[in-house]
Amino acid sequence: MAAVRVLRCTAPLLLPANKGSGTMTLVRQYRPVSSRIFCTGGTVVLLASLPALSYLGYRACRRACPEAVVYALDKAEEVLERADYLYSCGETEKLYQLLAQHQNSDNAEFLWRLARASRDLATFQDISAEDKKRLTYEAFDYAKAALDRNEACFAAHKWYAVCLSDVGDYEGIKVKIGNSYIIKEHLERAIELNPKDATSIHILGYWCFAFAELPWYQRKIAATLFASPPNATYEEALEYFLKAEEVDPNFYSKNLLMLGRTYLMLKDKEKAGLWLSRARDYPAHTEEDKQVGSRPIRPQETRFRVLRNTRK
Repeated sequence: MAAVRVLRCTAPLLLPANKGSGTMTLVRQYRPVSSRIFCTGGTVVLLASLPALSYLGYRACRRACPEAVVYALDKAEEVLERADYLYSCGETEKLYQLLAQHQNSDNAEFLWRLARASRDLATFQDISAEDKKRLTYEAFDYAKAALDRNEACFAAHKWYAVCLSDVGDYEGIKVKIGNSYIIKEHLERAIELNPKDATSIHILGYWCFAFAELPWYQRKIAATLFASPPNATYEEALEYFLKAEEVDPNFYSKNLLMLGRTYLMLKDKEKAGLWLSRARDYPAHTEEDKQVGSRPIRPQETRFRVLRNTRK
């Protein structure tokens, strides 16, 4: 029984092996489907429900029940591999059903993926307004839980920032602008933890773009509510979008689209046309890809047409 109790605390543990660190790999690792969706940019880290577990404690558990520990680790790894495969195939509903079985897990790796899957479901075009709202708040709860479990997980910070922004759509302009400071902090923390994660860089670029194009009346509200309201420029947004493309070329249809939109705002129609064409021709793997590709935009169209035809 003692061994079983120890296992419950330590089974969801996978120690990373950092290149060049000399640290031994204690259990099997695997190469992810996409390096941009893991907490260490290439190595999955499954943390125990406790904040930390020493190497000696792990060795003691291995001696007590080695077969059970390896089985539990392999089982968790198997589920994550399956989840990442479904995500890469755009099987959002199957992914959600798989991860929902682990919604009470203390493992941040399950929880942030479940937050992402919930949010992806909320973006489906045929979903009802009621279900969209429910899934949006559900995604936020899962992202918060993932962050609570593991503050060092870059993906937890990223999806917490994204889901917090989504929730703000239902809570008014004051809350949304107030949350923007928190959102930026978590995005910057995600990039600090993993500078090679292109999606975190992209989202921070989107943050800059959103505040660069903020309507005058919302700027006035922000200035009334906050001494130093959020501020950004299209040049800053462009820098992040280009950096994301440099880190992981052609990784995301929306990054191509946002590069096109940003160049339009900067009145560079030639480059805008190039990036918008690439967004239109991007192979659709997800519902969002389909939405981006189904709305071709010609370079000669005005920026107002672009904004109307682009879903956030």
